[in-house]
Amino acid sequence: MHERAWRAIPAWLPAAALLAGTTLAGPMFGGLSRSLFVLGCLACGWYGWRRGPAAHLQVALTLFAFAPFVRRILDVTLGYDQLGLMLVGPLVSLLPAVVDLIRLLESDRGFPRPVGPIVVVGACVVYAAVLTIVQGHWTEAASEGVKWGAPLLYALVLSARADRDELLTAAASAFLVILPIVGLYGIYQYVDPPRWDRYWMEFAPIMSVGYPEPFAVRVFSTMNGPASFATFTMTGLLLVCFLRSGWASLLVVSPAALSLLLSLYRTAWVALLAAVLFSLLFRATRARASAVMIGFAIAAIVVVTATPFADVIMERFSTLSDGSQDDSARERLAQYVELWKSADSTLFGVGFSGEAAIMQFGSLDAIDGMIIAVWVKMGIVVGMVCLSALVWAAANAVLATRRDASTGAVMSAAIACAAMTQIPLANIASAEVGFLFWTFVMIAPPPRLDRVPPRRLGAAVRDGALTPPTGRDRA
Repeated sequence: MHERAWRAIPAWLPAAALLAGTTLAGPMFGGLSRSLFVLGCLACGWYGWRRGPAAHLQVALTLFAFAPFVRRILDVTLGYDQLGLMLVGPLVSLLPAVVDLIRLLESDRGFPRPVGPIVVVGACVVYAAVLTIVQGHWTEAASEGVKWGAPLLYALVLSARADRDELLTAAASAFLVILPIVGLYGIYQYVDPPRWDRYWMEFAPIMSVGYPEPFAVRVFSTMNGPASFATFTMTGLLLVCFLRSGWASLLVVSPAALSLLLSLYRTAWVALLAAVLFSLLFRATRARASAVMIGFAIAAIVVVTATPFADVIMERFSTLSDGSQDDSARERLAQYVELWKSADSTLFGVGFSGEAAIMQFGSLDAIDGMIIAVWVKMGIVVGMVCLSALVWAAANAVLATRRDASTGAVMSAAIACAAMTQIPLANIASAEVGFLFWTFVMIAPPPRLDRVPPRRLGAAVRDGALTPPTGRDRA
């Protein structure tokens, strides 16, 4: 009876209770509430992992979506937290999976999916962390190590333990609840930003959030910036639109699509388009992709003709066709020129230390894009190795569709394609964005037959999850 009652509790419910409880009671505990929140995230992650990988993924998505919002609520009462301690909570919730990783490494079964990209990127992260420690910046080494390392370790375990389609279905169900909330809040934030959002915008070191005034915010909703919100929303829209049947699902997430436009984050717009176009190539997703494109087109027409947001969105769209007049594009080009002129000092990298980066590249106001990020942090040699491993992971996901062209496989590959379009303009390998990339891309390839336990092999082939090897495959 006790076991049945425990199983009856949704895995995400403790996470939702933690978020609500911290929002309401956090100010009474003062600064201690931030540390208690991180510990609570660890407990929620442990509970979710005991329920299984799919349930745990829903817990993690819930925490990543709303932890920054709760942080801002507390900041306006307790004062701005420069370290952003509460943002570590969702990453910490991934760590209970590491216990299973230890068991996997001790066994002789190996990993059923290729994990080479994770190993290579992990080695590059260790290199950057050592560089940072050598300079005496222990705090930054630990912080960035968790941001880069936790998603890697989590994806490593999922690649061995998780069923891809089960994970994708669970994620789509979670996003079906999350997206309407963050979408409606994003619209409200744009029209009349609440005082906790305005307070955070005045202190946050992010230059791309707009102004804390009505109709001047680049929407970041409940998350920690327009880029992370837009990437999170783009991924959720893909999963809901392709894995949930019926037009009702599209209507439910439509506020999130409008908030995505109001984020003014063109990188996510292009990434979403690339993912949908990729889905048109496969029979399993072609009809849905066509319907999604028609739905997006109708929604865009409605937004442009029947809402007060038309001018700002159309102005942003117009910059896609004329990069030479775009300030953001010119700034990124200037960064590449600056780094190329400083080639000697970027041979080995400066590690994760922001202070060291400012000392050597004072003219770089911000590090935008994956290429520049690894170039500065890891140096041109190790950085390019890290970048190649990211492309390797995405290529594995895309090539997996040659063996398995089911909807789940195409969705993982589409997310990989979307991430590749973001590489020049965004960091896709750390924190919440890295969590999305590694989680959904590493589960794409079907398990290799020689690494699947015999008792599961017959069931996997019977269910269509695996294709029996041909004579050429055996050779």
